[in-house]
Order: sequence, then C-alpha cells, then structure tokens
Amino acid sequence: MSITKKVTVLAVGLGMAGGLAACGSSSGEGQGSGDSKTVTLVSHDSWAASKEVVAAFEKSSGYKVRVLEDGDAGQAVNKAILTKDNPQGDVFFGVDNTLLSRALDNGLFQPYEAKGSDLVLPAYRADQDEHRVTPVDTGDVCVNYDKAYFSKHKLTPPDSFDDLVKPEYKDLLVTENAGSSSPGLGFLLGTAAKYGDGGWEGYWKKLEANGVKVVDSWEQAYNEEFSGSAGGKEAKGDRPLVVSYASSPPAEVIYADPQPSTAPTGVAGGTCFRQVEYAGLLSNAKNPEGGKALLDFLIGKQFQDDMPLNMFVYPVREGAQIPEAFAKYGPQAKDPQTMDPAKIADNRDQWVKSWTSLVLK
Repeated sequence: MSITKKVTVLAVGLGMAGGLAACGSSSGEGQGSGDSKTVTLVSHDSWAASKEVVAAFEKSSGYKVRVLEDGDAGQAVNKAILTKDNPQGDVFFGVDNTLLSRALDNGLFQPYEAKGSDLVLPAYRADQDEHRVTPVDTGDVCVNYDKAYFSKHKLTPPDSFDDLVKPEYKDLLVTENAGSSSPGLGFLLGTAAKYGDGGWEGYWKKLEANGVKVVDSWEQAYNEEFSGSAGGKEAKGDRPLVVSYASSPPAEVIYADPQPSTAPTGVAGGTCFRQVEYAGLLSNAKNPEGGKALLDFLIGKQFQDDMPLNMFVYPVREGAQIPEAFAKYGPQAKDPQTMDPAKIADNRDQWVKSWTSLVLK
C-alpha cells in the first residue's frame, strides 16, 4: 500500500507466481496506450489481480489491460509527475495518503467521479470536491515480529512505539528509508502522529541509539533482513522485528506449504499507521474513456472482492468480502495512528529531510 511490492516479492519467496503473472498483463516501457482498445495502468510494483477477474473486465468493457510497473510507490509517483505532459499510461494506481498531496499539487490527475464512488466507505474518501482520485484499498503499516525468536529468547514481543526503544529490543528492528519507501514513510508519519511535532525527532534519536537498522526498501527489509518471513529465513535474516503490514502474517500462512495452524509472525498493534491507496485518471491520458472504465472496475465489487488475496490489502467498498484468513491472522489495527492529509502535505518533505539528517548521517 502503497504497499510496495509486498505481494509480488513475498509470493516469489514462498514459491508462488505473483504480480503481472497473476493478472496476465504485460509490462514494458512506452508512452501511453496509443490504441483506443488498450488501456494502460501505471502502478508501483505491488499490482496484482486474478487472471479471471481481469479477463472479465476485458470482455465486458472491450478494452485490453496493459500494466506498466514502475518501482516503489514513491519512485512511481515521482516519475508519473515528471512525465505528466506525455504520460506513460491512462490510469495511475498506487498513490497513497502519504504522497497524495504531491500528486494533486503537481496536476497529475484529471477529474473523474468513478461509478460506485458512493459505495466507498466514507473514512477512505478524499478530494471530494474535484474527484481527481478514487480510493481503491487500505492497509496498516505496522511492526511485525518473529514469534519463534521471541519464544526462544523468552522475551515478550513489543506492542507499542514506546516498547521499541527499550533495552531488551536493542538491535532487533529493521525499517525502510522514509525518503524512498512507502512503508518507511508510513512508519515515520506514525511516530510523528504519536509524539507530535516536538517529540518525534527525540523518539528517533532513542530508536537510533537502540540499534534500529535502515535499508532502502520493503523487499530488502522483509525478505532479506527479517528472520520471521519465508524469504528472510532463506536469506538468514537476523532481525526479528520489521516494519511491514498488518496483512503480512496471513500471507505467511496462505502461501506456506504445508500451511501452519498459526501464523509464524505477529503484529505489534500499537505501532500501526493507516494508509489508503488511490487511483486516478492521468492528465493527458491518451485513452481517457478506457481509463474511466478501468477506474469503475477498480471499485467494482468483483475487483474489490478479489483484491485482498492478491495484494494483501483491505477493500474500501461497502459489502466487499474480507477473507477469513485476514480476520484470523491479520485484522485491521483497532486504533491505528492517522494524520490529516493537509498536515502530511505541510510537513512531509521537511520531516523526511530532518529524518534523513538524523538517521542517515
């Protein structure tokens, strides 16, 4: 969410085909669709959908879906802004509430109120006056822990931001760079929401003194450094705490063979920050009608029901189905940190600059 490459990489680590292979679309460089019967979706690397669901859209709409994955969410948004006068596609998916103002302020999207927008749960709606973006999914950035490590060391897992700076958790946490990674930025915003403008820097000084490790991306943190994931075990990761998602434990169960009776990882419920992910019709899209049809599809019940077990995020549409495994192994946080988008817009860049000076010095 932007849950950056979380499913594609995790699926590979667990022996499953993910990403574009799952939806049967093609990726590649190019400038827009160039074909009125093709609609191009530009996304970060986490896009995934069932082949059957995409095929159903293609049959009913008459448009062929082409997907262009463009890296981490932050990288993809920045590239989309730089190419907005001659966009690479028609719809952009993957800008979340941490980066939304950057996209809107730079004129990335043109207005379109997608059919079914009235069925989006009110908590996830944004830009209601101009309808430049359509909510698609939501998820919680949270610290995950390796249950086996804490059991072996007879140590209670942390459950809050305050816990993470305690001596017993020294040198155990790995997080992502807030300047280049969406979950890394979400974790930074969670600490800013928790401790306020005057307190988050002091908190990070304590976290740094307690041995937090910072890496560039989610895939590196989760699949290489974290000891609790399938990929991390294979890579001999030695950090039993990682910034990931509340929906990561269900993935560790669903794609394991054989499936364990309980998830091997858990979530520190008091460390969560809620993200909402949006899609929008790109300014200067070459196939705006196809783009509108695709946006309608993204909040339609068929896609919203299909999405959780492909991208491991929660739907935003009223009445959409929540997989049983989500409720059992990865429920949404009960009281996540949140932040008004206007406050994020006013402070994000300066916070990231200050964080970089503080943590990456």
